[in-house]
Amino acid sequence: MSDVMTDKPQVTNRPLPSAGLRRPRLPRWAPAACALAAAAVGIGIGAGAGLSSRIQWGLIAAVLFVGGMYALAARVEGRRQAKDRLATSLVWVCFLIAVVPLISLIKETVGRGMKVLDGGFLTHSMSGVLTIQPGGGVYHAIIGTLEQVGIATAVAAPVGLLTAIYLVEYGRGRLAKVVTFFVDVMTGIPSIVAGLFILSFWILMLDFGYSGFAGAMALAILMMPVVVRSTEEMLKLVPNELREASLALGVPKWRTILKVVLPTAIGGIATGVTLAVARIAGESAPIVLLVFGSQVINNNPFDGAQSSLPYYIYEQWAAGNEASYDRAWAAALVLIAFVMILNLAARGVARWKAPKH
Repeated sequence: MSDVMTDKPQVTNRPLPSAGLRRPRLPRWAPAACALAAAAVGIGIGAGAGLSSRIQWGLIAAVLFVGGMYALAARVEGRRQAKDRLATSLVWVCFLIAVVPLISLIKETVGRGMKVLDGGFLTHSMSGVLTIQPGGGVYHAIIGTLEQVGIATAVAAPVGLLTAIYLVEYGRGRLAKVVTFFVDVMTGIPSIVAGLFILSFWILMLDFGYSGFAGAMALAILMMPVVVRSTEEMLKLVPNELREASLALGVPKWRTILKVVLPTAIGGIATGVTLAVARIAGESAPIVLLVFGSQVINNNPFDGAQSSLPYYIYEQWAAGNEASYDRAWAAALVLIAFVMILNLAARGVARWKAPKH
């Protein structure tokens, strides 16, 4: 009878990792406590040094917070983890520096704009109202903004979309490079330059009058490169496998773009167009040059001067009295609400059209 050798696993009593070998870490409440301590010390230093600006107090507190977190982390967690804490602290400080002016702007605009913002302000124009007396409204400016932005979108969105499709799907030669170069140049064009171009070409050379359509053309020039760039990036995100699968089934390229590429990227395209609309809604320089302003309601953007929300704000602030200041702040609040609605609409469209998987 042969010996049967059975291999049994040998059990070795290896020591388990000791809890003492773990690197010590700061408690979760340490950043909050350090921030409160830095704020208290910053206020004390600012008040003791005679600094009256709260912004200076906040900058002192921010420097103390970043330095304090680095020192605590270096002492407790080590230098490597302290560098990570330093980067995190700098990110939070930069975030607060960016948010504080925004909150201050919204608070100031809401506080001053709500004085005269009511139903009458939104449904009346400035026809027959002197700038030195209270009353009047912003209805004519709202109509002008909606019409001018709508015309600019109707002109710029299709042109920008088709240009982006050409650059991504067809452009491979010298023409594509030239188009890309000029799109980059147009992205940095100041709004006043676009207004001057339309003023010299449309009004001075062709002898057309001031109108909302002239302002809309300048806004379209500003909107077009934004649409091209955003649409181009969204089309590049569409996987090439989808295009290749469609082409392998014998589908023409134009139908592949129409039925496969565009539906896949429609969420990002709609978001880019909506954000471009929000960008041009607050432009004032082309409107001042081309629309020329009006105190009455003008529903025809192709004939006669017209107002808009940015021009109305400029006009009321230039009047230089208490009643006009209140109307300017109220119109600024209406413009902020308009842009905010457009941004929320863009987010909603992006979420609605986002791929489910």
